Amino acid sequence: MTTVLPAPVSEPRHREDSGAHAPPRWVRPAAFGLLAATAVLYFWNLTASGYGNSFYAAAVQSGTQSWKAWLFGSLDSGNVLTVDKPPAALWVGTAFARIFGFSSFTVLAPQALMGVASVGILYLTVKRTAGPVAGLMAGAMLAVTPVAALMFRFNNPDALLVLLMVAGAYFVVRATEKASPRWLALAGVAIGFGFLTKMMQAFLVLPAFGLVYLIAAPTSWGKRLLHLGGAVVALVVSAGWYIALVDLWPTSSRPYIGGSEGDSLLELALGYNGLGRIFGGGEGDGPGGGGGGGNTGFGGASGLFRMFGSSFGTEVSWLLPAALIGLVAGLWFTRRAPRTDRMRLALVLWGGWLVVTALVFSFMSGIVHPYYSVALAPAIAALVAISGRALWQGRANLAPRAALAGMVVATAVWSFILLDRTPEWFPALRWIVAVLGVLAGTVLVMGVPSLRRAATVVAAAVVLTIGVSSAAYGVETASVAHSGSIPTSGPTSSAMGGFGGSGDDSSSSEIGSLLAKTTTKWAAATSGSQSAASLELASGKAVIGIGGWSGSDPAPTLDEFKAYVAAGEVKYFVEGGRGGGPGGGSSEITEWVTANFTATTVDGQTVYDLQS
Repeated sequence: MTTVLPAPVSEPRHREDSGAHAPPRWVRPAAFGLLAATAVLYFWNLTASGYGNSFYAAAVQSGTQSWKAWLFGSLDSGNVLTVDKPPAALWVGTAFARIFGFSSFTVLAPQALMGVASVGILYLTVKRTAGPVAGLMAGAMLAVTPVAALMFRFNNPDALLVLLMVAGAYFVVRATEKASPRWLALAGVAIGFGFLTKMMQAFLVLPAFGLVYLIAAPTSWGKRLLHLGGAVVALVVSAGWYIALVDLWPTSSRPYIGGSEGDSLLELALGYNGLGRIFGGGEGDGPGGGGGGGNTGFGGASGLFRMFGSSFGTEVSWLLPAALIGLVAGLWFTRRAPRTDRMRLALVLWGGWLVVTALVFSFMSGIVHPYYSVALAPAIAALVAISGRALWQGRANLAPRAALAGMVVATAVWSFILLDRTPEWFPALRWIVAVLGVLAGTVLVMGVPSLRRAATVVAAAVVLTIGVSSAAYGVETASVAHSGSIPTSGPTSSAMGGFGGSGDDSSSSEIGSLLAKTTTKWAAATSGSQSAASLELASGKAVIGIGGWSGSDPAPTLDEFKAYVAAGEVKYFVEGGRGGGPGGGSSEITEWVTANFTATTVDGQTVYDLQS
């Protein structure tokens, strides 16, 4: 006998959907309360992290000094070369800094705002398919996911990427409700700008988006395919205009595209930031990849269980077992539902997002960092909220109760294991969650009491078991300052400066003061973008990061650098900088400088005056 879950969408729909009754009065205050609490979490003591990732912070500073640097995402306002990502996230950050002034707060605040917006849009998206309770649960779980609490307080591009992908999911849900090509085209636009944020990672949600519309849109096959074709066109246009602009712009008057081998944004997307990330190996590793064997040092060995391993586990996997159990149970219970069923629509959307993204992250053998997993957080939160709410509604039947008990017990056990990885931090929590999980799971299997007060107690125990460990770890993450280019969540301020980087984003005040007094186009040059970024932030002046992130970018060439020096455009060369990888900058330029100019020592660093 098939058990059919009560559909969460039996709760009152929105007025614009069907003219049904308005939602309960408590819904709107609860939603605003969720957003307010999220804002407090993300903005509280935000500037403790300084400039966060100095690499991107320096690019924002350069964008406030040069319109061309803003357009291209240049590391320096003299526009020698760009960062190794497309500039959409920098466009937002630079706009904020231009309006309110460049500071630690204006560098980090845009990401916090994006986090609040992501939580709000996730709430609205889940609410449309599973009701306000599930929407609030999903938003809350996303807000306190440790890697979300990390990345929405940090200035990497991932915050904007997540916001655009969640917005895309909202547009897909709206499109699927009434087979709307306009809403579907908006989803394409969102993912197109996601491409301009972090390139091909934005495309990982596309299989789920397309499948949902093909399955559930209430129109003919032909129109569904036609609408999807229109969305693809919207995606290509929204991403392609900038690629065309960069490739058509004369290379002599724009910066070199950092990270690319041929000064091409499209090649960067397909190579270093595309297939090179997935397959690794040789040139595909791109700058900083180390060549040959790909990178497993930061993300752990590739394989099916990478998301549960020591690198990724505490970032995002707290609710991953529950999400997978809920996905399987939900798909089973809705297997005979109508084609347009909203519950199954939501499960396919978020389940497809989760499975495809997790598998790619798990098996990619190129450069991978644990904080990438923030892209999984919305899908995990949505699946747990949607399936958990539906299974609770079906608690009169044994099968839904057993599935929900499985989610609860799996979360308790896995939380115990994850918390045991940091045994010195809040040691009692893992035992509290374990005991609470066993009790809640046992009650669920035996049968929830019919008395409303007793059922409320059981529901509270279920919610606490599922959410308290991740929430505690997330709040702790938000309370810790983070810097460097590879931040990690948790109770310690652990981060790395990149491949070969030290993680030290500071530069001596004496060097900064020296460079701040210069009047040349570039105050200095040094080897690698990491060191150049620190010098820029310390001085407020443009600094050439020779060789880019890894030291392997051919920008500037030796002849170009000689021309800059001959024209009196570079005042100093600061020795000892290095890029993100083993290249360590252009040895030709370093050798030319050391052979032709006299060195002095400034606060322990070797400096050459190129205009003496």
